[in-house]
Amino acid sequence: MVWDEYFSEERDADAAANQRGKKRTITVGWTVRSKKASVIWQPPTPFTRDERKAQSSKSVQYCPAAVDYDRRHFVVPCPIDLTLQFEKQADGQLKLIDANKEQSGVRGGALGDLLILHPPSEWRDPNRPVIQMIAPYVFVADDPCYLVQTPPFLHYFKTPRPGLQTGGRFPVHIWPRPLSWGFEWHDISQPLVLKRGEPWFYIRFETENPAAHVRLVEQEMTPELDKFITNILDVSNYVNKTYSLFSEAQRTRPPNLVKEKKK
Repeated sequence: MVWDEYFSEERDADAAANQRGKKRTITVGWTVRSKKASVIWQPPTPFTRDERKAQSSKSVQYCPAAVDYDRRHFVVPCPIDLTLQFEKQADGQLKLIDANKEQSGVRGGALGDLLILHPPSEWRDPNRPVIQMIAPYVFVADDPCYLVQTPPFLHYFKTPRPGLQTGGRFPVHIWPRPLSWGFEWHDISQPLVLKRGEPWFYIRFETENPAAHVRLVEQEMTPELDKFITNILDVSNYVNKTYSLFSEAQRTRPPNLVKEKKK
């Protein structure tokens, strides 16, 4: 496809969407809901590439489809330096340990506040343990908007992580709950190495107008938002199929929750 034609079609689709009342820009607020050590959670940032200047006008750097795809991703950086590995106990059970031991930057008690190892009954495969770390980022929108959480697949890691991150997708205009980071450990002979500041996971957003762009702003934790989050927090501990609660959450949702934090 000729790129002029690509942009022309994109503009036509955007114009048609605007005629249907669908916005070209959606504002999404982000904040961290953490009782302590909130400064370790760094802001999400737009994905960028550190590349040399393109030598050709036909280079992938100039491909509008590739550029548009990249710029729709935001990077959430890892909050801590951590090396985890499994030890097999005398009874054959697996124990998750901090491989850095006394040299670790994370105290053992604090690690328990961040990380859980799910029981085998909750694994998808009996040979692939599942761990979960808190990621207390909250995203909220006043317009229909789904958040998609994915692994950082646009970044190259010389040492791949020994398993698969669990992805997720949910509507942040109805269900602005704190995120988490799930990991299915495929090769338990290899450690999981996380480094502070490295890409931890990505987020991107799906909106009514596919051509719309998201304006991500730091969110004020208003009493209304805090109360609404509290109402939906941890409901999965009490009921299954939490998606069935979306209609009730939408019914009780205040009309406006997004409020950009004043600098």
